[in-house]
Parts: sequence; structure tokens; C-alpha cells
Amino acid sequence: MSDDRHMMDGPEDGPIVVTSEEHAVDLLEAEGMGVEPVTQWDLFSTRLRRHRLAMIATFFLIFLLVLVLVAPVMQNAGWIDPPTKSLVDGEGRILRNIAPRGASDNVFYSEFVDGVETQVSASSTALWFGSDDLGRSVFSRVIFGGRASLTVGLVAGLMVAALGTIVGSLAGYYPGGVDQSLMRFTDLVLGLPLLPVAIVVGRILPELSFLPSWLTSGAMGIALLLGFLSWGGLARIVRAEFLSLREKEFVEAARAAGASDRRIVFRHILPNAMSPIIVQTTLIIGTAIIVEAALSFLGFGVRPPTPTWGAMVAEGGRLAVRGYWWGLVFPGFALVSTVLAINFLGDGLRDALDPTQTIERK
Repeated sequence: MSDDRHMMDGPEDGPIVVTSEEHAVDLLEAEGMGVEPVTQWDLFSTRLRRHRLAMIATFFLIFLLVLVLVAPVMQNAGWIDPPTKSLVDGEGRILRNIAPRGASDNVFYSEFVDGVETQVSASSTALWFGSDDLGRSVFSRVIFGGRASLTVGLVAGLMVAALGTIVGSLAGYYPGGVDQSLMRFTDLVLGLPLLPVAIVVGRILPELSFLPSWLTSGAMGIALLLGFLSWGGLARIVRAEFLSLREKEFVEAARAAGASDRRIVFRHILPNAMSPIIVQTTLIIGTAIIVEAALSFLGFGVRPPTPTWGAMVAEGGRLAVRGYWWGLVFPGFALVSTVLAINFLGDGLRDALDPTQTIERK
């Protein structure tokens, strides 16, 4: 029987393997040694995966986001307790400053059913982190406090990304009058002291009765305020990137080909300036969470009874000097670990998006 596969002379770069179907395949490819093209996304994902701290931070932030998003569902299912309800024992006494413990037997909270006050059994997690000075579950308040703190960080970060990118791109692409006008306005915003202005506005907002309550006393008002006060730095970074990129050869080629300004900005320049935008936005989220915590600590942040990590740390600090340490440690750990995770993720994104970086394990 004749062999239906044989070797034959090929071009100068090596022999060709010929199969019975008469398909010619390069020898290197036949041996599995063909080189696949490497895209920018492949490089980015590889660098990010090998940045261990960034990957740990990513998994932690995903877990935290899922936890705070499903907190109302967990409350309805009876896994956690309402964050504003005081825990009581079987005789109706408020369980104030109870140390953390696993068991939550004979623990209740009051609930009105059809206009009648009824004692409802607390969840098994009610005293995992202990109770505060008003008898509320610290575990439940830490979870719900993350909703307010992360809302402030994410909304402020998105607002900074939008305003900073728009102002910076317009100023960088249209030098002259447009650039000077936008940069003078940016200088005005950068000249405003962040914390004092936020304290003043946070004090005035609740007095403005014509505004909706979600804006005057909720996390959204603080988030919008911090976003408006924080976009100046990103605008300057984007402007510098646009001033550099608009003189590159590929932009000149697109302009010579008749591309409109809109197409040049959105299809050619902006994608090449996304690296600093993403990194700066990530860092702004952590800064906004810290500032919101400082405002809540001083009493000018989100209004009670809505829990926030900053307000819990302020209250827990006063209780810690009396020996009730859990009211300070647990919300403080949640706040610090979240901000550290965001900063680690920003550091990993900066390295992964830097084209001059080599793929190294970190």
C-alpha cells in the first residue's frame, strides 16, 4: 500500500508537508510552532492577570459590589437585619453595645404589621459584628453602609470621567480661544478647596426644601458635589494627551484623508488617550470615598439614619474609648480595605495600559 503522505521539495524557507487532500501546510505550523498575532488587548489582559495585587483587588471589589447590591434581597430573605432597627431581647430591652458573637438566640427587633407592633426574630448574623449604642446590628450596617459609600465613589468617578474628558479634549484639540477659556474655568475649579467647600455645601443642602430629598440628604447629592469639584485634574491630563496626539502622523493622515474633527477625536485620538483617563478615574473613586467618609465623620455627609462607613467610624471612635472596639474596627476595616483595593487596581491598570511595560510577574 502506498503512503498517502510524502515529503516534497518546497520553497527556500523549508520543506512542505503534503497530505492526501493535496493541502500544503507550512512545516512550522504543522508542528504547532506557528506564531499567532498578539493584539493590544492580549498584552493588556496578560499584564493585568500577572499583577497579583490588582487581581486580588479586582476579586475583592467584585465580591463587595455584589454584596452591597443584593443587600435588600438578603434583608427580605431574613439573612441580615434592617440597619435602622434596634435589637431587643425577649423582655424588650435594647441590646446596646453587645460584643461580637456567633449566636443570636432570643434576639428580636420591632416591626409594624397592619399597624400593630410585632416582635420579629432577628437573623443569625445579627450579632456577628456586635451591636452599636442604639442596639443596631453592626454587621448589617456595614453592608448597607457600603451602598452609600460605593455610590458616592462610583457616581463621582463617572462624573469626573465625563466632565474631565469633554473639557480636556476640547481644550487640547482646539488651541487658542477655546483652550484658554476652558483652562481658565478649570483653574477656577482647581482653586476651590475640596473639603471646606464640600462642608459648606453639605451644610446648606438640607436647608434647600425645593430640592428632592434624594439630593439633599442622600448619597447622590454628595456624589454630584464631589464629582463637580474633582474633574479639573483629569481635564488637564486629557488636554496634555490631546496636545501631544493631535500632532502625530496618523492624525495628520486622517485629516489629509478628509476625516471630520468628530471622527478624528472619537476614532483616532480619544482611544489612544484612554489609559490615563481610566487610571485617573479609578483613583478618583477611592478619593471620593475617603472625602465622603470625612464629611460623614464631621456630620456633613449623608444624613442619618442612612448608614455610611464614615459616620459609623465617627460613632465607633467615641465608643471605642469606652472599650466597645467593634463599632470602630469593622467599618474602619471595610473603608480602608476598599480604598486600598481601588488603589491597587488603579496601579495594575496603569502598568497594564503602559505600552513601555514588559510582561512581568508582580
